[in-house]
Amino acid sequence: MKNNIIYGLHPVMEAIKSGKQIDKIFIQKNLKGAASQELITLLNKEKLSYKSVPIEKLNKLTRENHQGVVAFTSPVSFYSLEEILAKPSEKPQTFVLLDGITDPRNFGAIIRTAVAVSANGIIIPENNSAPVNEDTVKTSAGGIFKIPLIKVKHLKDAIFLLKAYNIRILAATEKTDNLIYDTDLKPSFGLIMGSEGKGINRSLLQISDEKAKLPMSSKIDSLNVSVACGIILYEAIRQRL
Repeated sequence: MKNNIIYGLHPVMEAIKSGKQIDKIFIQKNLKGAASQELITLLNKEKLSYKSVPIEKLNKLTRENHQGVVAFTSPVSFYSLEEILAKPSEKPQTFVLLDGITDPRNFGAIIRTAVAVSANGIIIPENNSAPVNEDTVKTSAGGIFKIPLIKVKHLKDAIFLLKAYNIRILAATEKTDNLIYDTDLKPSFGLIMGSEGKGINRSLLQISDEKAKLPMSSKIDSLNVSVACGIILYEAIRQRL
């Protein structure tokens, strides 16, 4: 896991061409040159997204001569949502969609719980999501290798596809009076969990089928996102038993 970083224009391009699973790519803003254009062309061809960042960000990631490009490989393979949904399921399905969850430990803890309840997959966006790194693997207690991890360009696309398969979308948010314990979790559903700071993006809330919250003491504003996710997933298990 400590060797999952690749830097340099040609090493990154060779990694992509060889089929390595890429988790994240950072490219220096306004990077010039034929090799950088070749990399951008390759990324577009392979439909891989990247993030333009200042050189200071790259210097923090590695002290080596990165040539304006740093990539991280993933220890797991990502699935497409289409191939997961294409598999017939006799039991109600559960998907977890993570919006703005950037902390690897929270990410890993959510994965661990999702595996424990036999969720069908975890859906993350290409940008603004936690990296799949050593902390993620460790916190998931190896669970990351036991559940489909699905990366999509936009969570909106995943939501519309889930709905097309009659999987309703539940947003966990404080912006509702509906309690999770009054919500029917027996049918298939996709659960959106937002970051503790910003919550779920407003555009995602607008296309959710239902919103629900956990009862909370006035002494505290919110729970850790992985704890809240675990409570909701196990409430679904309780209802389905």
